Amino acid sequence: MDNKGNRDQFTSGFGFVLASAGSAIGLGNIWRFPYMTGTNGGGAFVLLYLAIVLLVGATLLLVEFTIGRHGQANAVESYGKISKPFKWIGYLGVFISFPLLAYYAVVGGWTIYYSMQSALGKLTSVPADQMGAFFGGFIGLVTSPIIYLAIFLIFTLLIVARGVSGGIEKWSKILMPAMFVLLVILLVRSVTLPGAMEGVKWYLKPDFSKINGSVVVAALGQAFFSLSVGLSGMVTYGSYLSKKENLTTNTLTVVGFDTLIAILAGFVVFPAVFAFSMEPGGGPGLVFITLPQVFSKMPMGAFFSASFFLLLLFAALTSSISIMEVSISYFTESFNVSRRQMSWIYGIIVFVLAIPVSLSFGIWGDVSIFGKGIFDLYDYFCANLALPFCAFMCAILVGWVWGKDKAMAELTNNGTIDNWYIRIWFPLVKYVSPLVVGLILLNAIGVLKF
Repeated sequence: MDNKGNRDQFTSGFGFVLASAGSAIGLGNIWRFPYMTGTNGGGAFVLLYLAIVLLVGATLLLVEFTIGRHGQANAVESYGKISKPFKWIGYLGVFISFPLLAYYAVVGGWTIYYSMQSALGKLTSVPADQMGAFFGGFIGLVTSPIIYLAIFLIFTLLIVARGVSGGIEKWSKILMPAMFVLLVILLVRSVTLPGAMEGVKWYLKPDFSKINGSVVVAALGQAFFSLSVGLSGMVTYGSYLSKKENLTTNTLTVVGFDTLIAILAGFVVFPAVFAFSMEPGGGPGLVFITLPQVFSKMPMGAFFSASFFLLLLFAALTSSISIMEVSISYFTESFNVSRRQMSWIYGIIVFVLAIPVSLSFGIWGDVSIFGKGIFDLYDYFCANLALPFCAFMCAILVGWVWGKDKAMAELTNNGTIDNWYIRIWFPLVKYVSPLVVGLILLNAIGVLKF
């Protein structure tokens, strides 16, 4: 898709599913889900998360796919074809993509560095008690982290610049199977370690005494972060889908892949952590500090460390592609600019925005805006405010503005498709989703505290 008059499409439903699943399967699954589970009570959090994903996450994901396929255009125009006043949701999605990809690229750069250090055997040679200092020392540097985030952005824009079928779909068919193979290799190694079963028990055994309001909100937020709901990326991907495809089946397949990867990531992390008597509730440092300590003590640790961070890199890359595509599809369809040219322009702007994020772990570490560091500010604005707000407005648009008859006609391919989820979908969109997402927003802005 180089211009407005030549619109690319996914060549198959399978390619669409892999690309959409790749968008959903990102840092939220491999990096965030394990530490969120570790800090929120283990198995009870997992059960709560699964329920929320099915009732709210899948519902809103299907909302975005339905809007996109109906519109057959970029996100801004797709919203406008339902109701012109709601085009601003698409504009907000385009705006959000810049800071979101900026801080995503910073973490993506870390995964490239850790992959290289692991492959060279240097990461596993760091003494376990110095791993925190090693991580802090790297991210606190000025030049190196910026170089690696630039490399990550170049990978992303080179794929997006090649279009939907020739870039996004093609590379999703390569990266997704490779990601799954790496995950299975790591899982087998993890669960066969001596003492690993203690981690499996902790992970699977629910402790419902841990469930409170804050844990519910954390599970809701994780479902949004994991499924890439709210950015309009799934509206954009849905717009490249044939009218003949079964939206419900594709959506539930994407949700299934996304959830499976998140659950399997837990089976990689927690058995290994328990096998070496580490702390499962280590927060974000679980991946970049605790797990490298585990790998350093493991036979063939360099191989498994490199495999894990390559897995994390692939997950970050498949998500960053969809973040970038939201804006690229809008600009190339709305202005006389080629996809390749727009990809480089966008990449340069995001690179500039990412530099302060990277420096916030070093020389700009004391900079505080609204009481938050630069990285935390980007993350809070995108994940806690903008994405839930856009998802809330999408539910309002479909449930209260577009209406049941028109929405269901698009969803069911004009009445030719029916299944159990279709029958419950619209009430979930109209009543349950706005209520649940509204609670997330109220908690994020401090009106309600759980």
